[in-house]
Amino acid sequence: MAGRRAAPAVILSEIERSELTGLAGRRKTAQAMAMRARIVLTCAEGLQSKQVAARLRVDEATVGKWRRRFAERRLDGLYDEPRSGTPRTVEDARIEAVIVTTLESAPANATHWSSRGMAKASGLSVSTVQRIWRAFGLQPHRIETFKLSTDPDFVAKVRDVVGLYMAPPERAIVLCVDEKSQIQALDRSQPMLPMRPGQPARRSHDYKRHGTTSLFAALDIATGAVIGKCYARHRAREFRKFLDEIEAAVPGDLDVHLVMDNYATHKTPLIRNWLAKRPRWHVHLTPTSASWLNQVERFFALITERKIRRGIYRSVVALRADIVSFIERHNVDPKPFRWTKSADDILRSIERFCAYNQPASA
Repeated sequence: MAGRRAAPAVILSEIERSELTGLAGRRKTAQAMAMRARIVLTCAEGLQSKQVAARLRVDEATVGKWRRRFAERRLDGLYDEPRSGTPRTVEDARIEAVIVTTLESAPANATHWSSRGMAKASGLSVSTVQRIWRAFGLQPHRIETFKLSTDPDFVAKVRDVVGLYMAPPERAIVLCVDEKSQIQALDRSQPMLPMRPGQPARRSHDYKRHGTTSLFAALDIATGAVIGKCYARHRAREFRKFLDEIEAAVPGDLDVHLVMDNYATHKTPLIRNWLAKRPRWHVHLTPTSASWLNQVERFFALITERKIRRGIYRSVVALRADIVSFIERHNVDPKPFRWTKSADDILRSIERFCAYNQPASA
């Protein structure tokens, strides 16, 4: 059998190294090009493709592709190959200028570029700007939110909670607990108009409030079943009553591992004393500002999407009845949420996020 073809060596000139470093280090460069530059720079250290793939956490075939492309065509090989069709009329330099301007600047009279504003600034047509943005996955009109936890015990808590998810203890039940507070019973000011072919259902923008309720829920991570109870308020005394509900529902021969946050309601003397008297209960706290680590939040998203958000309620009683009905139907055929990321995976992701988004040095 013929031997495996040796990967071409990558030797860089000073000019090539400087340009590749600029592409890889520019914080707002299109990420596909930035990764290609990092692959070539790492290959130039004399590493094998398998080692480069492991270091950069990409597929080995991807490393091989860009190593060969660079060896054959140098820097030009890192750009996408032209496809069949009408020849492009916009040069690479103008495309790059649009991308860099979009990512690294803002117009004088706005916080972000519009396609019309970019077209005027670049001298290109609106449709051309839109095609460039679409090709490189740029959406200046969109913005997402994030919040990093500042909990000093963040790493330890992540490992503790994720360890429960990945390897639950024997003869025990793991319950994710939290409350969805102040759920409003809303009634629209006018009747809803039903969906018709070519037209979605419609409702009035204004509404009438008929009170609120708070849902306390405990999700069994092994089965997906939910213990839920609605209360008028969400104080420590209501939480204590809900713990009584869980105590009555869980067989007495099982330990109870409770995953919850450090909300004030959860750490009052009333709750601490209740837990201290029950040695089979074990509390595991999620880090501050890390509600995504509590699996019951996924159930809250589910009930909000499928029942609460589009529901019409003329009383709190009707709202509670709908919530109870949803939980009962959910428990007829529950399915657990599948947790796939280990604690190491999560911590590496956060580390990469922080490294990539750190402010540029002055």
